[in-house]
Amino acid sequence: MTGHQNGSGGNTTMAIEHEERATAAAGCPYAHHVGRLGPLPEFLEHGDEPVTRIATPTGHTMWLVRDYTLGRSVLTDRRFSRAEAVKPHAPTVIDAQPVPDSMMSMDGAEHARLRRMVTGSFTTGKVAAMAPFVERLADEHLDRLAEAGPGADLVETIAAPLPLVVLCSLLGIPPEDADRFRNWVEVLFDISVSSPREKARRRLELVEYMSNLIEEKRQRDEDDLLTSLIGAHDDGDLSMAELLTLGLTLLMAGYETTVGQLSLSALALLSDPTTLAALRGRPDLVPSAVEELIRLSPATPLAFPRVAVETVELGDVTVQAGEGVLISLLHGNRDGAVFADPELLDADGRTAAHLTFGHGVHRCLGAPLARLQVRIVVERLLRRFPGIRTASGPDAVLWKDGLATRGLARLRVKW
Repeated sequence: MTGHQNGSGGNTTMAIEHEERATAAAGCPYAHHVGRLGPLPEFLEHGDEPVTRIATPTGHTMWLVRDYTLGRSVLTDRRFSRAEAVKPHAPTVIDAQPVPDSMMSMDGAEHARLRRMVTGSFTTGKVAAMAPFVERLADEHLDRLAEAGPGADLVETIAAPLPLVVLCSLLGIPPEDADRFRNWVEVLFDISVSSPREKARRRLELVEYMSNLIEEKRQRDEDDLLTSLIGAHDDGDLSMAELLTLGLTLLMAGYETTVGQLSLSALALLSDPTTLAALRGRPDLVPSAVEELIRLSPATPLAFPRVAVETVELGDVTVQAGEGVLISLLHGNRDGAVFADPELLDADGRTAAHLTFGHGVHRCLGAPLARLQVRIVVERLLRRFPGIRTASGPDAVLWKDGLATRGLARLRVKW
């Protein structure tokens, strides 16, 4: 171990606080512009320049990249740093930022070191082996949807509980504790109900629980990600703070984004009768259609900010050292120069890869697992409820507001 931070409790509690993306409404980048795509930052609502200056809700000026090719180049260019973007005086979009010792905030060797610790659990083969388990879970949750009857909430019955059970299984958290985790995470990400004091209390509970679980798991030989990370710590490759932060970040970030992606994909599909009919007749098209649902309805509209470490020519603009750059994944995924008829959901699939899961060394580790869950839910939902559609009434769809991740708080359906 080379100079890694020792200790756990206080530092990890701060890490969780910063990983929470929920912010007060006044400081939230999501203005109340609710249209077809739901609440969006005001700076994403207007303009079509490939690269343009924007004012962020925190009062900073940054460059926004809408162009697909330029966006991909920034995501792989070492002159644009994640580590610089979390320093105290760096330009920001929202108040809450990942802490500097989070894997999401690192560049180069340190980022690669932490990423290697967890990459093996998210390989295509490892995720494929989880398919029977996810299919069984999806069927159980669809049973609950059927029991609730027409008008049931798809978010409450499937989109919210399913990813948490999957992540708990991957990490090695006892299944009976999944509901406790959901309660902790939802309070931490909530912006309108829970108080700062309540959030602080839940953070401490979560850190204490994980610390105790780690000690318990040391006595058992299990095949899960948390046990693997414990082994890395015992070998001196990972500090206790890094172990806790990695485990909690994977759980919290993986949960929030997958819940959002499931709910958004379901809404997009139910809003597209042509694609619904095509998939009922051709279930083999579901995997390619899922890629299109993820492209058109990304749970994460923006990549984490980068800061230029030197002067860079980016398209027709010059980005100076110290300036921040944001990639609009939402715009990149709709770039007409890359995706013909970009607003069309092409169930036959596209040649170009979308940007929803990022690109380069910071590409989302959990992409295969998120993709698997969306595919299984769509396949089984259409098979079990071929006549499924969005319920009537103004309260059938409720968008989440105030999160850096897009998603639905409610999606009532009937069949």
